Amino acid sequence: MSTPRVILFNKPYGVLSQFTDKGTEGSPRPTLSKFIDEKGFYPAGRLDRDSEGLMVLTDHGPLQARIANPKYKLEKTYLVMVEGTPDEASLNALRAGVTLKDGRTRPANVQQIDAPETLWPRDPPVRFRKSVPDAWLSISITEGRNRQVRRMTAHVGLPTLRLIRLSVGDWQLNELRPGAWRFASANGS
Repeated sequence: MSTPRVILFNKPYGVLSQFTDKGTEGSPRPTLSKFIDEKGFYPAGRLDRDSEGLMVLTDHGPLQARIANPKYKLEKTYLVMVEGTPDEASLNALRAGVTLKDGRTRPANVQQIDAPETLWPRDPPVRFRKSVPDAWLSISITEGRNRQVRRMTAHVGLPTLRLIRLSVGDWQLNELRPGAWRFASANGS
């Protein structure tokens, strides 16, 4: 049996987390194939089109299933720009878990943080409104429901403006620039 191979990719905003566009829009949307030409790799989990950051791809089915399956509780950490000013009640609600339409979320590790200084600009930029404050959160979850972090922050009155995944388990985005990828070990280093 061959050793699993892993690719870490910094998915830019607007890119689908699949290799082909099966949408019905008139013009094709950018996919992983625009950036990654290695054969036999598949995404281990998804990242919404309007989210950015780390995607893990592998050529090994069992590893792909382990990364994507919530029963393994692999932690994923996100930088989240939210609209509004978080208070302790909203942060504590996220930390305890909130009830969404598809059930209660697991508790999240949530911290309000300073705006990241070394973050790349988003294209297109996040809309800025002088009259509405924004804030940055670090959120770590052990699930992967559809648009979960966005739904959680909206539930506590803090709509997500920008979402960037920094890590999946031991795999880290680090200095990987948007659209760039690199090989990594199967154990997360």
